[in-house]
Amino acid sequence: MKTSEPSAAYPLIDPHRVPPHVAIIMDGNGRWARERGLPRIEGHRAGRDAVRRTLEACRDLGIRCLTLYAFSTENWRRPADEVEGLMLLLRDAVAAEAEELVRNGIRLCISGDLDGLPAEIAAQLRALAVRTEGNDRLLLNFALNYGGRAELVRAARRLAAEAAGGGLTPDQIDETHFARHLYTAGLPDPDLLIRTGKEQRISNFLLWQIAYTELYFCDVYWPDFQVAHLYEAVATYQQRRRRYGGVDDG
Repeated sequence: MKTSEPSAAYPLIDPHRVPPHVAIIMDGNGRWARERGLPRIEGHRAGRDAVRRTLEACRDLGIRCLTLYAFSTENWRRPADEVEGLMLLLRDAVAAEAEELVRNGIRLCISGDLDGLPAEIAAQLRALAVRTEGNDRLLLNFALNYGGRAELVRAARRLAAEAAGGGLTPDQIDETHFARHLYTAGLPDPDLLIRTGKEQRISNFLLWQIAYTELYFCDVYWPDFQVAHLYEAVATYQQRRRRYGGVDDG
């Protein structure tokens, strides 16, 4: 779902109808590296530049929230050397980008089980989240050690504990109450979900939150994702009608 010349999408953007929350499944790093005869970790390293480009473009477009699927609960199954390399990249990226986030008014949030990450990295992330919590130009939500099904089980357990403690009865549980126990509590649901890397599946990402999200699949691998591709995705989003289960009267 992409044009031959992504730059053609630039003039099609209506600045008044930019999706407030964009989520991205950053797929294709390993295949990008393999096709170039490089170790898989080099694809992840190249993907860091794409994160920086995309973050800056979202800020310039006026997107208020960007959620990036950075490391899933299933990614622990990858080869040990790749996982170790990913953790080192994450540690170095947090240290290197901290001042930029602060300077540019970007708030960092984390969706996922930080306790399952190496202690040093978890501490880095928590400290940066606290340091940037007053920033309001753009919210950067990293899904780290995250899985959609695990998130739903976690929320169900918390609700069960609340009910067992007498804090609520089963008939008091509704969608709003359930959502308060998700990692994304307090964040708006994504308006647009982009997946790079040629695959067209959700991969256990934000299963609750994307009930009415517009989906956009991009053929380029994540390291090759450019500002033009983001603009193209937003332009396509603006051409759609979001009915939320209702009737389109247009």
